[in-house]
Amino acid sequence: MLTHFRYNPVLVALIAIGLIAALAIGWQRHAVETGNSRVETVMDYEDIIEFARMEGIAVPDMMRRLKEAGLTSIAVYETTLEKLPSSGTFAVIPGIDLIARQRSGELAQPLFSDSGGRLDPAQVYIFAAPNDAGAFDELAADFARRLGPGRVHRLAAADGRLAMAVDTDYAKTLKANLGLPTFQLKDVADNGFNIVARPSNYTKATADDVGAVFARLAPFAANVSGIMFVGDEALGFPGQLAVTARLIAENGYTLYMIEAPVQLKFVRQDGMLDIAAAAGYLAARVYVIPKEEQPKLALATAINRWALSDQERNIRVNLLRKYDKAVPGQNLTETNLAYISGIKKAVEAKGFALGRAGVFAPYFAPPWLLALVILGATAAGVLFLTLVWPFPARWQYTILAILALILTVPVLAGGGTLARQATALTSAILFPVLAVTWQLDRWRRREPRQGAALGRILGDGLGGLALATALSLAGGLYLGAVLADIRFLLEIEIFRGVKLTLLAPLLLISVIYVVRYNPLGGEPIDSHEAIARQLRRVLDYPVHIKTLLLFAAGAAAAWIFIGRSGHTAGVPVPAFEIKLRSFLEQVMYARPREKEFLVGHPAFLLAVMALYRQWPPLLHYLLIVAATVGQSSMVETFAHLRTPILMSFVRGLDGLLVGAILGVLAVLAVQILHYLSFLLGRRTTPHE
Repeated sequence: MLTHFRYNPVLVALIAIGLIAALAIGWQRHAVETGNSRVETVMDYEDIIEFARMEGIAVPDMMRRLKEAGLTSIAVYETTLEKLPSSGTFAVIPGIDLIARQRSGELAQPLFSDSGGRLDPAQVYIFAAPNDAGAFDELAADFARRLGPGRVHRLAAADGRLAMAVDTDYAKTLKANLGLPTFQLKDVADNGFNIVARPSNYTKATADDVGAVFARLAPFAANVSGIMFVGDEALGFPGQLAVTARLIAENGYTLYMIEAPVQLKFVRQDGMLDIAAAAGYLAARVYVIPKEEQPKLALATAINRWALSDQERNIRVNLLRKYDKAVPGQNLTETNLAYISGIKKAVEAKGFALGRAGVFAPYFAPPWLLALVILGATAAGVLFLTLVWPFPARWQYTILAILALILTVPVLAGGGTLARQATALTSAILFPVLAVTWQLDRWRRREPRQGAALGRILGDGLGGLALATALSLAGGLYLGAVLADIRFLLEIEIFRGVKLTLLAPLLLISVIYVVRYNPLGGEPIDSHEAIARQLRRVLDYPVHIKTLLLFAAGAAAAWIFIGRSGHTAGVPVPAFEIKLRSFLEQVMYARPREKEFLVGHPAFLLAVMALYRQWPPLLHYLLIVAATVGQSSMVETFAHLRTPILMSFVRGLDGLLVGAILGVLAVLAVQILHYLSFLLGRRTTPHE
């Protein structure tokens, strides 16, 4: 087999230069992330009103208590026919019901002085007191805008009330949005809260429709913190998105984007991301605990989730739902106030301040620094090829120049998102492989005699693990830097290829291992013919029951490994693992990943033991693959661009600490088993 692999110093130098550039970008990104430290806590206006009525508490008093507990903002939705009666201002009666009541003699006749006493069953009749003329006029204008002016008819009620008839089907328009009610906006502002406006889109929206929404908000502009759209379309979609974006920017409002339930990107609203871009990314990420999940969560669990979401996923708007069931020993009001105050304390303990949602500075990494990072990643790719099969330096530099030119030119021209994503994917795949490959080559240069002392195994293993971790973290910094701009921090753009970053390194390290060690034994692999013969040997390998069991175990491990990656996994998480995660979240700054401290890092130390004690080559190979899993996981952590880069870095160090401890324990356990086996083997048989 090949005995010597040369690490081209020019390629290594370019990788080092790229790392320096990545560190510079990473520091700038860190400054942007730490500068965004305000979190907004929001509840729906209608929930608060319902809650106050259920508890028999005056609405202003309830709002005061919520504000003291830590609620900063209230979301105001558009009114609907269904909601109008509960406002206490309007009476809404379908025409068919009015006709029935009139025929039964329940209503005086005529009902209206200007309609000839005729009622239309296809109309909806709305009444209000004379002193509510402002709200009545606003409602009439909303109906006219939604349905058309010809379908709204003002009437003179015989009893002096304000009245209108609307040509619409009551049942089908019961939940249709009409407009933001001024009296609710005023109520929120008067009680000292920020307003989160939740408008819906119009059918065939015009610029005037969009402008009307912002005109409704204008008297309360000082209190409006953000816009959070309702429905499947953003306000102004499809033709007036530019108007919406312009008005958001001009008024200094923030666009609130709701994170999808799978915690990847956002709940789909057509046109929302276009508005975010046109408004200069003046946007914040919103999280809401799913409605069906919250009742199952204990208060402490829910509170902890909010704090972690704000810290780990750049959530800046906590959209809270009320608890409808009191905890033991408290009434419903006390339960919800404890919930909100607990969130306030937990969020502040993470270093955040409560107030209007913070936003990121419009950061885009300097193109020349990105070009250096891309050049370094390209050099890493060429270096890997030389470590599989060495080839002349002139070809190395030719490949380097061609690839670097293709990837850096679009970036230097001011674009290159695809080139940057390709670089990030390459870094995520190659750096963990290079980290483990370097360790393999170090071991091959000074392979010890059989039976090395336990102290040397642990010393070399821990030192090698630290070096491999440092190289893998360098790859993570590459990834975190090359995609460092506000679009990725907000998760408008994302890293692509998560599952590939977990699978590809295992395949590549297998290639590396084969050309160095030949896990099945036999002839050296030093030519293409030898590779073909080895492949035939693998295909002719006899299959025993234990081999099938081994493959079944491997398939199960792969199913869990791949199924648990990403955000759409269907592999359940065991209860004990949930408890372990919760414990680690409490005692460490960043919870390390199980693939690192339970699998990868212990396997690394056992791989050193396997080499020093000359265990079967196939077992050593499997341990090397498992060790690569841990290194790949560390780099893949940085693919979550919404997570602060410092947290991703510390997560890797925390994983190293816990994994090293477990790895030492694993080596000691194997050593103890070896001693026990040795002692049992020395026992003499009877009559010896």
